[in-house]
Order: sequence, then C-alpha cells, then structure tokens
Amino acid sequence: MKTVETVAELQAEIRAAKAQGKRVGFVPTMGNLHEGHMILVDQASEECDFVVASIFINPLQFNDIDDLGRYPRTLAADQEHLKDRDCDLLFFPSVDEMYPDGQDAQTTVSVPVVSEGLCGDSRPGHFDGVATVVSKLFHMVQPDAAFFGEKDFQQLTVIRKMVRDLNLPFDVVGVPTCREENGLAMSSRNNYLSEEERNTAGQIYRVLNEICEQIKGGAKNYAELCEHGKAELAKHGFEPDYIEVRCADELKQPSKKSTDLVVLAAAILGKARLIDNLRVQLN
Repeated sequence: MKTVETVAELQAEIRAAKAQGKRVGFVPTMGNLHEGHMILVDQASEECDFVVASIFINPLQFNDIDDLGRYPRTLAADQEHLKDRDCDLLFFPSVDEMYPDGQDAQTTVSVPVVSEGLCGDSRPGHFDGVATVVSKLFHMVQPDAAFFGEKDFQQLTVIRKMVRDLNLPFDVVGVPTCREENGLAMSSRNNYLSEEERNTAGQIYRVLNEICEQIKGGAKNYAELCEHGKAELAKHGFEPDYIEVRCADELKQPSKKSTDLVVLAAAILGKARLIDNLRVQLN
C-alpha cells in the first residue's frame, strides 16, 4: 500500500489505475481505524479492483475545538490495518492541502432537510462540514463507488442526497453496522469509554431492539416508545440526546402508513457521545 499526502500524487495514482481499466472504490475516514472501518475496506475490495482510503480529521465538521483536539490520531496503526486488508492507496492530506485558501474562505456544501434535526440540532454546522469535505474528496478521487457505514445513518442519508442532487456519477454503498459482543456499535469514540462504561454502552442497542420489536408488534405511538427508551437509557447513566423514529429513505416523520422505518438514537455516556440506529421493515 502506498501513502500519498497531496492531491496531485493522489490523482496521478488513480489515473494510472483507471488507465489499466480498474474500478476504483473509495473509503473516506477520519482515522483511528477499527473493525467497522475494515469491513468497509473489505466491501470495497469485493466490488472494486483498486481501493483508496483517506484519513483526514476534518476541522469543518467539529463545533467543539476541544473535541477536535482530542480526536484520536493513530496513523502508523491505521496504515498497518489498511495494509492487512489489501488497501491499495491511502490519502493522508494536511489541513492546508485540503483547504489551501483557509477554512473561512472555503466554498461550502449544504444539504437541506435531511441534515436538519437529530444530530443536526445537536451539532450545528456539522453536516455542512461533512458534505463539504466529502464533496471535495469525491472530486479528488472520482471513484466508481464510495463506501460508508450505516451506523452514521443521517450522515449516509446526507451524502446520498448530495450525490443524487449534484448528479455525481457513482454509487454510494451503505455497509451494515459492525458491533461489539454486547451490541455496541463500533466507533472511534468508544475509546473515550472506561471498561465499565463500554459494558453499559450496549444498553443503547438493547433499547433500540425493544422499540423495534414493539413497532413490529403493532405499536404506533412512536413518541411514547421513544420517551420510554430515553428513560431507560437515563436509568443506566446515559444523558439521552434523542431517540426518534423516522422514514428510512429521507428521514421524514413517519405516517401510520409508513413501512420502511429507522429508529435512531444519540446519547452521552461519560466523555463519549454515542449514536446508533436500527431499521424496521413492516409488511
């Protein structure tokens, strides 16, 4: 695996791969890679001939400077993980390489409606930062397919809408959430948890499962189910942000006739803000 740090080097490598007729798969990350990221790389390897990963901790999507500063940086370990999973190319740009005219002068991308509510309320400007950097990376890499985890369901929905609205000519592939033994969705932010908190954190998955089972059983008062779920999390020491039921395609509020649903949750435990979701398909 080769690591490059400039857009010129990145594009030269990709041109060479495409000249050989290779299908390019792209996995954008912020590093501190875990098995959830590796599953994305595996999926890209299955569907494509040349796999590009990026590691860039994007300051535009952090609304808390302290959160940005403490985000784990583990390049050497990340490189080893990617090599072990047959990644072909790692793009590791600096902030100056990504934003050569400065962040304040950067053209930004905003994806309306789907970026509002849920994490959009809790993290103002976050999804503008995500959409901007992902749009830039897409134009740099020009992949045939890009791979994202379904754990970040609102983010995935934002990116899919952006790709559709801007007529970008490639597929966005959602990959199922990778979980710990207790159901906790794998995340770099799990590193902020103590051992005791990591055990407790599986309660989010339990609560989501219970809500899904009640919906499958015919429950229609989604607000009541979600309030009960938040109370359950609070009993276990969480500070719940939200639990909501939405339509899975564009995150709209569901009607009684909606059949493709997703239950989304965010809660703070200790120093970690954890998010998760589960899909519910009704007949």
